[in-house]
Amino acid sequence: MAHTDIDVVTHLFLALYPAAALFGVEISARLARSKQWVKYTIQGMVCIAFAIAYVTLIDAIGISLMLMVLAPALFIQARKAKGKA
Repeated sequence: MAHTDIDVVTHLFLALYPAAALFGVEISARLARSKQWVKYTIQGMVCIAFAIAYVTLIDAIGISLMLMVLAPALFIQARKAKGKA
């Protein structure tokens, strides 16, 4: 197993930051009463931004891959929500 300089606690915090950002987008979208597809699109962009930051600034490839998997799912959900509206 490859060893990086990221310990378990730091890895936990690196996983919690995007989750907190997605939760923040959810709360602010509800307070602003924005459309669902806008919220999903912003959340997808947040996932991509965190994934790029984690790859370039920190050696957290695993978390960034999971965020890059989540982003297209959010964009697909946004397209479905936009079609319903």
